[in-house]
Amino acid sequence: MSTPQPPVGIDELLERIRQGYERVEAREAYAAARAGDALLVDIRYAALRSRDGLIPGALVVERNELEWRLDPLGSHRVPEATGHDLRVVVVCNEGYASSLAAASLHQLGLLRATDLVGGFQAWRSAGLPVTPWDGRVQSS
Repeated sequence: MSTPQPPVGIDELLERIRQGYERVEAREAYAAARAGDALLVDIRYAALRSRDGLIPGALVVERNELEWRLDPLGSHRVPEATGHDLRVVVVCNEGYASSLAAASLHQLGLLRATDLVGGFQAWRSAGLPVTPWDGRVQSS
């Protein structure tokens, strides 16, 4: 029988998770998406998308559906989930939930999954393109 591990706070958990991959800055994510080298996936909830808008070309996937939609072996995957070598950049509002989401994708074998440092707010602050949200979830 193994000895139980002591509880870990969220700050320590995030630090540990982020050591497992290289996060990307907004301009790098923009360039990779434009070049077709990365799929941007917006996991923000509807109220934030409504308030702040969308990253043009980003796939909107509700956080609670992320693993089902991006698992290349899954029966509920989106067409963009083409294989385990897919480079996914997860975008949340400020870059915290996206780190946890990227770690979850790693567990599914999507080892090139990463997240956007500072999230959507960093994207917008960098002056990168944003469009109004029309209310549709693109992954359904």
